[in-house]
Amino acid sequence: MQSFALGPIGQIALRVHDVPAATEFYRDRLGLRHMFSAPTPGSGTGPGMAFFDCDGIRLLLGRPESESDDHPGSILYFRVPDIRVAHRALVERQVEFVEEPTMVADLGHEELWLAFFRDPWQNVLALMSEVPKSPG
Repeated sequence: MQSFALGPIGQIALRVHDVPAATEFYRDRLGLRHMFSAPTPGSGTGPGMAFFDCDGIRLLLGRPESESDDHPGSILYFRVPDIRVAHRALVERQVEFVEEPTMVADLGHEELWLAFFRDPWQNVLALMSEVPKSPG
């Protein structure tokens, strides 16, 4: 008997209060591909949600539907080939980092580097890069 297992992540949702401004931040500053915007179900007005393609995983940015939903959510880790290049590019786009790129783990043949930043709604985001170690 085969046991059930969850598959790959299909979508991640983050709460934002200003969907047009969030769309600008994620599209123009972070360079994510905007797929489409839509009203919040049942509201019928203005963009209440924006969707982005993150290399096959969909990111949903949406207004909180209730007061109990109104808090920062998950941390998104964006895999980048060169964390220093990515960090520099985002700083040039006025993205404010909580910390500079930092090596956080030695994985044997490579090192795990992270750099955390926040969006204007205080959601925590991060760059991550697995950097091969130099032989020797």
